[in-house]
Amino acid sequence: MSCLNKYWLKEFIRYFSAIQVVILVLFVFIDYLSRMERFLKSDISMLGALHYVLLKLPFMFVQLTPAGILLATITVFGIMNRNNELLAIRSSGINAYFLIKPAVCVALVLGFIMFFLGETLIPVSMSRVFEIENNVIRKKHQMAVAREDIWIKSENRLIHINYYDPVRKSVAGVTITSLGDHFGLESRIDARTGVYIDGEWVFEKLIQQVHAKDSEDYTVKTHEKMSIPLTFKPEDLETVAKKSEEMSFSELRKYVRKVKTEGYDATPYEVDLNGKIAFPFICIIMVLTGAATGMRSFAKKNLPVTIALGVVIAALYWIMYGFCISLGYGGILPPLISAWMTNIFFFSTGLIYLMHTG
Repeated sequence: MSCLNKYWLKEFIRYFSAIQVVILVLFVFIDYLSRMERFLKSDISMLGALHYVLLKLPFMFVQLTPAGILLATITVFGIMNRNNELLAIRSSGINAYFLIKPAVCVALVLGFIMFFLGETLIPVSMSRVFEIENNVIRKKHQMAVAREDIWIKSENRLIHINYYDPVRKSVAGVTITSLGDHFGLESRIDARTGVYIDGEWVFEKLIQQVHAKDSEDYTVKTHEKMSIPLTFKPEDLETVAKKSEEMSFSELRKYVRKVKTEGYDATPYEVDLNGKIAFPFICIIMVLTGAATGMRSFAKKNLPVTIALGVVIAALYWIMYGFCISLGYGGILPPLISAWMTNIFFFSTGLIYLMHTG
């Protein structure tokens, strides 16, 4: 590795580390203070609340790394531009684009770290976060998740939900068991699907078994549609349903196969599955865009404005990425396209931007 590459890497690591530390510290303070009222109303201690916030740091590190890469790259190239170091490099017969090589290598390493954390630490830490959120802060002790299934105890009923669709706010594979005074089975209802309409759950394709009094027999009825009063809402299910952040790529892929095998719509999870692969590649895009922005002539004259432009670029990426993911959740775009469209657009734009840098 040349001295020039070592110099660039040293400067990049210095600014990237500073940016990440500042942003993560701000996140801890803001998240902790903004939830203080909820912490005080719950049974969690102040130290436990801090632990709850710190558990989110691996996830936030991954989410903020692309922006940190962009800002650090702009800063390093911008300072080199302002100090005429890029001009000196060109005068020595070395193409300034030579510095793109170590930048791309750093992006690949950070992208691998993001994927590695998503496979190992993040599923564990986020599972613990949601566990504390549900059982300690929200106190939803009557709800539990076993693997990917949801179990709910509501009055004298035990409800099992095989699959919850967070986009359509519907459930599938529902079993509602009603127990008597001595925990005897009074009735059982099996429904294929259910949706929350006008404040109540409406189920379709039901089989109802009711225990006959003074007998061991059951009366079996079928219903095409039936509304059943239940105490929980879709918002309650969203807090306990296993989320993509709690699963590694391999776990999520197995879950998608399970859902599709059972005949349910796994589109939201397919989108997230593709997103787990597509998201780390943003590091390369941010490096190319940051290099092109930092090498521009206006970066030499006004570096703070250039850094602000980097913040705008990062925000635009997140807006477009979130929009495309939403289109994938809604089935408007195929999962693969929705996860990769933003990357393809920004990669193409960043590459053209870099090629036309003077």
